[in-house]
Amino acid sequence: MNHISITTLEAPELDIYARLSEGQLFHYNEPKEGLFIAESPKVIGRALDAGYEPVSFLMEERHIETEGREILERPECAGVPVFTAPFDVLTRLTGFKLTRGMLCAVKRKKMPGIEEICAGARRIAILENVENPTNVGAIFRSAAALFMDAVLLTPGCSDPLYRRASRVSMGTVFQVPWTYIPKGDWTENSMETLKKLGFCTAAMALSDRSVSIADPALSQEEKLAIILGTEGDGLAASTIAACDYTVKIPMSHGVDSLNVAAASAVAFWQLGMGNRK
Repeated sequence: MNHISITTLEAPELDIYARLSEGQLFHYNEPKEGLFIAESPKVIGRALDAGYEPVSFLMEERHIETEGREILERPECAGVPVFTAPFDVLTRLTGFKLTRGMLCAVKRKKMPGIEEICAGARRIAILENVENPTNVGAIFRSAAALFMDAVLLTPGCSDPLYRRASRVSMGTVFQVPWTYIPKGDWTENSMETLKKLGFCTAAMALSDRSVSIADPALSQEEKLAIILGTEGDGLAASTIAACDYTVKIPMSHGVDSLNVAAASAVAFWQLGMGNRK
């Protein structure tokens, strides 16, 4: 193990944990793919299981023999620098209490194309401009648990590899295949790609032509893309118009909508029915 005790908070090798924003980490190795920070042994382990390459670790020294031991003993972690410091030093360094034991700086992978992500998929989720990383993480967790084969995101969405998103997802961002939709008007470009791949599209929105999420026609579709919109305004009118279905979740007590993360769980459970064994 390449164990390095931290003696100064100003060490340049600690910049990636303490002084660089997630946006700066994204561009860290340009023109090659950048870095992201994974937090907690479970999230880090799932990233490694998915073939991501660790750059360094930051943790309390006591966690080398506790929460972090199984991670550090993995072959792919041999020789990777392990920076350690007392709890109060790490709190000052990172700006928050490192309650989950460890952080890991990880190399990003090249983004795959839509065709690659959707190959063999029958149920996919599409997120349009979902900006809150907590919501993105929660949606990925529901997608993994509730029968989604892949997730596509428009460029306006929060990055699933941002630390908060991956932590909220419990590492499922490394288990569900995903990619970004190319920039531009995706309803004119990528929507056509989905149709060529055989997908019917279902916009989660309230409109005069909305059908119930329990409509049998939806579960009978061989391939279905479930599209969820931004937290405030929902889906763009052009997106709704371009979809085969507009779908609503029946509600009571005068409530007309759910938080996008909650709505995703309901939608994936019901519309992922065709994926259940």
